[in-house]
Amino acid sequence: MKVAWLIGVLIALYLLLWPVPIAPVSWQSPANNGFEGEFAENTRLSDLTLIDLGDDYGPEDFALNHEGTLATSSHSGAILLKKKGERTFSPWVNTGGRPLGIEYDSKGNLLIADAHLGLLKIDTAGVLSVLVDSVNSTPVVYADDVDIAENGKVYFTDATTKFSAKAFGGTLNASLLEILEHRGNGRLIEYTPSTGKSKVIMDGLVFANGVAVSHDQASVLVNETGNYRVLRYWLGGPRSGQVDIVIDNLPGFPDNISAARNGGYYVGLASPRSSAVDKLADSPFLRKIVQRLPKLLRPQGQAYGHLIKISERGEIELSLQDPTGAYPFTTGAIETDEELYISSLTATAVGVLGLKE
Repeated sequence: MKVAWLIGVLIALYLLLWPVPIAPVSWQSPANNGFEGEFAENTRLSDLTLIDLGDDYGPEDFALNHEGTLATSSHSGAILLKKKGERTFSPWVNTGGRPLGIEYDSKGNLLIADAHLGLLKIDTAGVLSVLVDSVNSTPVVYADDVDIAENGKVYFTDATTKFSAKAFGGTLNASLLEILEHRGNGRLIEYTPSTGKSKVIMDGLVFANGVAVSHDQASVLVNETGNYRVLRYWLGGPRSGQVDIVIDNLPGFPDNISAARNGGYYVGLASPRSSAVDKLADSPFLRKIVQRLPKLLRPQGQAYGHLIKISERGEIELSLQDPTGAYPFTTGAIETDEELYISSLTATAVGVLGLKE
């Protein structure tokens, strides 16, 4: 009896006092409307054609150059290429880190937001270099996504300045820590290649994720994953420096965002919202206890395929879903002349959806 009592005391002390990496703050979670209305459940993403990646997995983002070569980033650190007319991806350059968002510039160089290394560049000869690994004397801890404006300026996110993907067990684990803490350690960075200088233009974001320069080049759209929304940062004009909400209270965690060819933007919802995360929003103390639980008992992402398309004003134009999660943790998409390529955090293949079926 004494042994059982002692074990109980030790467990209680552990749950109450054991150090954890998060210092949670209280926040108000918007009511989750779930898969209703414009987000009503459907199976429009359940019949994808798959392009196998062999021994690799996690095609997190895509980039398309002027020659029609499609690039994707992978979990192994490799950038994989599929040339125009081909149906398979082949390894090209390995960053030695975890490449996430990628984008080709006007000269054919591939820019990479690498979660371990910062903002990178691979030139047309395949030579890898580091462009930005610190800003304002603070390290870029978790470079996540990148886009390039027509004037050459580069915009990329540092998802969290606190929870390094390399130090905290990978990109997914680090993102969960940032979201559970909810202090807003993420930021949006502007890099000017002509001067080599970079600066923080927006901070306080709860896991700053996908980035897309607007079609008119007047603003940058940023996915704030932990707050289920897409924000717009104005680059110039009378609203320069201001931030608007494009769409709020999404039914899932927004990951990447990319411009669609005919206007609007594709947004990948990597996982449906977690009821546990929402219910614990105003209970920082309980969230610390949850962090002390075994990993299997903490909130986890759900394998559910979901890609949406929004208009410039945040109206839902398309909602493609796969409730079975056969193609799980959808992060985003890129559009070609006839096909839509779907990316994923964990899939072993690239998903392809015909646009003219």
